[in-house]
Amino acid sequence: MRYRDLAAVLAVFMCIADEATAETQPFSGEIRAQLIAKHSSTLSAEISAVVKQITVREGERFKKGELLVAFDCSIQQAQLQKAQATAEGASKTFEANSRLSQLESISNLEVDVAKAKLGEAKADIALTQAGLQKCRVSAPFSGRVVSLPAHEHQYLKVGDPLMEIIDDTQLELKLIVPSLWLRWLKPGGAFQVHLDELNQDYPAQIDTVGASIDPVSQTVPIVAHITGKHSELLTGMSGKALFPHAQP
Repeated sequence: MRYRDLAAVLAVFMCIADEATAETQPFSGEIRAQLIAKHSSTLSAEISAVVKQITVREGERFKKGELLVAFDCSIQQAQLQKAQATAEGASKTFEANSRLSQLESISNLEVDVAKAKLGEAKADIALTQAGLQKCRVSAPFSGRVVSLPAHEHQYLKVGDPLMEIIDDTQLELKLIVPSLWLRWLKPGGAFQVHLDELNQDYPAQIDTVGASIDPVSQTVPIVAHITGKHSELLTGMSGKALFPHAQP
């Protein structure tokens, strides 16, 4: 056998040996995991107006229902006063026409027209009041400010971002595991997670298992949480989820 042929045969045997060794090696059970906020939101302007006040700064905490942003809505307030005055006049006209109708001094059509105008005026009031409610942006949940692209005295259009907020009191662990682990991995299962930023291990528990498997990578997403209260945890931290009894 020539030297070149012998080298090729040896290379094939080495590949087979490597594959066999890889199959017999135990799986380490280490999966990358990341902490994310269970509740997060990007608040946007719902009206076109000038920002009058921003009560929080980046990184600050706030409570649910607390005022975060207030817009200058002097124009909307003036529109409400106008709508209220129009409704008051329409109401008096309707009352007068109703009395005249009882005396058969005017037709029923004139009464109906006056009633329709009163209804239209009341609708304008409701519409303006709904717009005024959007002049104040309150916190939908307790949490912290992640970013604050808006500034006081800045004119914003509908849809422009105000701030990004998160609820850092409820953090979740997101990780992706081999689909074969579904043979033994179940909701409620316990494991350890090592966070790189803190160089510390924490106990964790599986909450939910993904509803579908990625057929290409043969993986499934997992949602878990770190048990206990730990004030040092921040969203975005990552590390290794350690499953000591992981099975291939």
